[in-house]
Amino acid sequence: MEKIKHYAELVKFEHTIFALPFALASILLLAENFPSLWKLLWILIALVSARTLGMALNRLIDEPFDRLNPRTKSWPLVSGALSKEDVKRLIILSGGLFVISTLFINFLAFLLSPVVILLLWIYPYSKRFTYFPHLFLGLVYLLIPIAVDVALNASISLNAFILGIAMASWVVGFDILYSLQDYEFDRGQGLKSIPVRFGIEKALRFTRGFHTITFLSLLILGFRHPDLGFIYFLGLLLLSAFLVYEHRLIRPNDLSKINKAFFTVNGYVSILFFTTVLLDYLL
Repeated sequence: MEKIKHYAELVKFEHTIFALPFALASILLLAENFPSLWKLLWILIALVSARTLGMALNRLIDEPFDRLNPRTKSWPLVSGALSKEDVKRLIILSGGLFVISTLFINFLAFLLSPVVILLLWIYPYSKRFTYFPHLFLGLVYLLIPIAVDVALNASISLNAFILGIAMASWVVGFDILYSLQDYEFDRGQGLKSIPVRFGIEKALRFTRGFHTITFLSLLILGFRHPDLGFIYFLGLLLLSAFLVYEHRLIRPNDLSKINKAFFTVNGYVSILFFTTVLLDYLL
């Protein structure tokens, strides 16, 4: 049980709250016919295993830097609570489970699974060669509704792409906020990010720009989707208020509330979006 706890800490399992509600909302928005519980189970397994794979790869690849970073010295792989062999076993297990789950979904999903794995592998390396590593993480989230569409309908619709743009820009925005915590460390180690390249103030402008794209994409989706109505647009208004609040928490000269903006507010945004779509779907 202690090792399971360390594994959960390694992959920040509680952060699944960011992606899972959006993915569940994608199912409600994109399903031509509501899927069987069997298919729904494998879609959820695919989502959770892919995220676990991505986080485990991230920790293993970033381990040399995590050992030097004061913020990450207590993390399980660095502290010795887990070994590299433990993390490699988790990578093999989660990666295998992800590929197997796509087989149970449909053959097209299986054929596309290497693309997801490749992006999850590239993302941790991206801050070594580009000032825009956040975009690689955004690509992973762009694929979530597209993957859901493939899983449910064996096709890719424009609505899935628009929803993917919304998710990608949302994640890119809050990943930029997250990277502010390591601004000085990344500069010292020669690691790259938007804050390192453009400075904190301009990085916050990038974040606001990406979150504006999120709102506009969801707004366009609302007008395009034949079954969305008043509840969806009301929820979207509340969601935009949370995004504005998130950006008011952080100032270029005061980064003390990054954790509140990143963890708390973004969790609320994701849950609010799913709740809005669910209520609109039911009512």
